[in-house]
Amino acid sequence: MARRLLKTNDTAWLFTDSHRTPMQVGMLATFRVPADRPTFVADLVARWREQRTFAPPFSYLYRSLPVPSWSELDPDEIDLDYHLRHSALPAPGSQRELGVLVSRLHSAKLDRRYPLWECHVIEGLEEDRWALYMKAHHSQVDGVGGIRLLRRALSVDPDARGMLPPWAIGTRGPDQSGVPREERPSKAVEPVGRGSGGSGPSGALERLGSAVGAGLGAGTAVAGSLARTWGQSVTGLGVEPGRAVPYRAPHTMFNGRIHTPRRFATQHYETDRLRGLARQAGVSLNDVFLGLCGGALRRYLTEQHALPSTDLVANVPVSVRTGTEAGVGNAITFLYARLGTDVADPVERLQAIRASTRLGKERLPQVGQAAMDVYTAALMLPFVGQSVLGLGGRTRPAWNLVLSNVPGPAETRYLDGSPMEELFPVSLLFNGQALNITGVSYGGGFNIGYTGCRDSVPSLQRIAVYSGEELERLESALS
Repeated sequence: MARRLLKTNDTAWLFTDSHRTPMQVGMLATFRVPADRPTFVADLVARWREQRTFAPPFSYLYRSLPVPSWSELDPDEIDLDYHLRHSALPAPGSQRELGVLVSRLHSAKLDRRYPLWECHVIEGLEEDRWALYMKAHHSQVDGVGGIRLLRRALSVDPDARGMLPPWAIGTRGPDQSGVPREERPSKAVEPVGRGSGGSGPSGALERLGSAVGAGLGAGTAVAGSLARTWGQSVTGLGVEPGRAVPYRAPHTMFNGRIHTPRRFATQHYETDRLRGLARQAGVSLNDVFLGLCGGALRRYLTEQHALPSTDLVANVPVSVRTGTEAGVGNAITFLYARLGTDVADPVERLQAIRASTRLGKERLPQVGQAAMDVYTAALMLPFVGQSVLGLGGRTRPAWNLVLSNVPGPAETRYLDGSPMEELFPVSLLFNGQALNITGVSYGGGFNIGYTGCRDSVPSLQRIAVYSGEELERLESALS
């Protein structure tokens, strides 16, 4: 039975996995039932149940001994009836009922006796729609890798039929997108590193050796970036005004111990609306996204009588994935950004965020992926140590929440002729972080998923509503 050793950074997500803090990420996509096929959902599920081809990572089983690794199973060793679930919403099947179901599904930890993924086909959504919710362990997929898998699993051709399910596509299966290779985006997110690192089996020592082998310049860049990040965060020396560093964030209601139940909420905007604001303000679309979240959190915390006097700090994942394939595991690093929650004016807040993200990007080392993996592992080390020792949520937070933005397909995608209408990310939480906000662009829309701990973040839906109202405030201020 073939074995594939885990990368150091991927192993960290398994070490921190627990029933309270399941380290899994999900995707919720809504589709429209084709008008000429009223039994589309039942037919799709029946056909998918016959599909017994499994591509990585859907064929991988976690083995902790003798070293953390993936064991690739034969198809007859995988119980598809366990992984593929068919559900229906109670009437009226609104977005609220869908959110309640996804909240419950996302709360449950993946069972390590099986490959670490589930696929839920959900019918009964109002207006002749249905939904697909999938979750997988974060040790196997990151946001950009998940979007790349989605691109390959869905087609731009509305007449394509007999399409394979995601688990038969994976990172090695056929590409069903119908997009010529030369027209596919080579970079889902602008990589911060240069060059590419190998994606083959590697452990911590091999990763470190690869990083050293990349040259003295790469090592110096990594060491310098770590010194600027961790050294300044601990000593407080030499931190530029407006720059966010770890462990300088204020303590908020989002940074305590969490419990198992989750809440999930969504918001949707037209991407051109956000781009227009970005052009007017001279900032990036991602800065606008952070600004909307900062304004919404300021209002929410004020209503909870819990707004700190200093501004919140966000951990912003940055993809360093190269090529066009989905890949198994993670290829990300992190920068820190202030959210301007101590600023009342939305335009001033946006400019403060722009200055903070610019400084954060300047501190990222310009190195290849092997050295970047070492840099990211060093950034994650205190977080992993706190989780293993049970200190997460008991000490000063490194940051207040994770805010992530992942570009998705620009054109409409179809599954056997059923058009995908919206795509929402469903993210992970852990002790010390009870709220995650992630945006994904798709088909001219910008879709935001708000994932929160049910007990720590009361009335999570208000944050989503306030984000929309903050958008209107910003438009009014810039008009």
